[in-house]
Amino acid sequence: QPRLVESGGGLVQSGGSLRVSCVASGFSLGSYAVGWFRQAPGKERERVSCISSTGARTDYLDSVKGRFTASKDGAKNTAYLQMNSLKPEDSATYYCAIGVFPCSTFDRRGQGTQVTVAS
Repeated sequence: QPRLVESGGGLVQSGGSLRVSCVASGFSLGSYAVGWFRQAPGKERERVSCISSTGARTDYLDSVKGRFTASKDGAKNTAYLQMNSLKPEDSATYYCAIGVFPCSTFDRRGQGTQVTVAS
């Protein structure tokens, strides 16, 4: 059964860092672009980042450029989103999804991990 499982969320102070992970099982992440999305209560879903199937290309939401970095580890079949200089407005449920670059749509997504940034 193909699955995506996120982890690494939590509570962090403003200015802090977190790295969220997305472990794939039942298929190879190397065959897909991986997008990170977020959604806060009462707000629309945002595409935060996308990394291409090979990892050669990345794309980011303007508000996270320079602060967030997406990556993939083929050996671990895992994708990561490193989040630095976090702000309260980054608080949301973050989930990973697979698709085609630049991840405008997706084929499958995980359940998400909660990120809360305290001011």
